[in-house]
Amino acid sequence: MPADENAERPEDVTVKDPVAAPGTDGRPRRGTRRFPLFTRDTARPEGGGRAAPGAAPAPARQWPILSVLIVVGLGLFLTALDVFRLGTLLIGIALLAGAALRWTLPDVGMLAVRSRFTDIATYGVLGGAISLLALMAQPDPWLEIPFLSDTLHFTVSQ
Repeated sequence: MPADENAERPEDVTVKDPVAAPGTDGRPRRGTRRFPLFTRDTARPEGGGRAAPGAAPAPARQWPILSVLIVVGLGLFLTALDVFRLGTLLIGIALLAGAALRWTLPDVGMLAVRSRFTDIATYGVLGGAISLLALMAQPDPWLEIPFLSDTLHFTVSQ
């Protein structure tokens, strides 16, 4: 009797551990707990699905990120035309709008980069900081915070 008749067939094998690619004999081989050298697949972030049905054209499926990028592009264009305050304010508002879209919509396409909380925190903090700095830019700031000027005078005079 040949030795091959006693061998288990690959479809008869029950695997309980992580499995890598099948070996040369067709049986699954036990995988390693190490991360692979090359990533073959990545999980989509929560809410990273299409913002429109699959039959819609690509720009319609990705309208959240496109709307944020268009407003940021308009802000950069205005900044290049020497309308600094309005341009940077538009950039900050676009990031705040991205945070609001990420919070309210279940699927935002490529606007979802990390977890929902991390995206909202990142877009919100960056958008708020850019907007605040645009409002406080010299000369003739639109927003003056008294304790900041006192802090500046205290640190410079010492």
